[in-house]
Amino acid sequence: MRIISGTHKGRRIIAPKKLPIRPTTDMAKEGLFNVLNNRFFLDDISVLDLFSGSGNICYEFASRGCKSITSIDQNLHCIKFIQKTASELNMPINVLKADVFKLLPQISKKYDVVFADPPYKLDSNSFNNLLDLIFKYKILTKDGLLVVEHPKQLDMSFYENFDNKKTYGGNCFSFFENKKADL
Repeated sequence: MRIISGTHKGRRIIAPKKLPIRPTTDMAKEGLFNVLNNRFFLDDISVLDLFSGSGNICYEFASRGCKSITSIDQNLHCIKFIQKTASELNMPINVLKADVFKLLPQISKKYDVVFADPPYKLDSNSFNNLLDLIFKYKILTKDGLLVVEHPKQLDMSFYENFDNKKTYGGNCFSFFENKKADL
């Protein structure tokens, strides 16, 4: 994987083969960040990366100037790799080892962007549960954006906060907006 823009543009990051990951492709990541750049000033937002894996998305946010990034994964090897890489590249990434579904009800901070890339093997009920938890526990700021990477076959358009969906090759992102002032 490589960082496609920002201060570390072009930097290749080699993850250990033992990590249980499926990194977002460069083409998909570029499309995603085009959407985000048109909506936010990345150096002014807070980001929560759920199911971080290799940290691919975190590194991209940090390289583009984001100063408040929290990365969550439950795999210890993934956590250690993200910590090591963030330290080597002097990136402001706060890394937590936790089960996302158990941690979300405990989060008190609000984030402008929540990016979630759960394992594709999760069933549709688990994807729906993830959305329910994020909105129930008010994890997003007003006008915040939830981005869920998921298999193309999974339709998430029925969810009430759904905004749109973008597909890049084998990657699919569904976008959910928080437009409610009380959330």
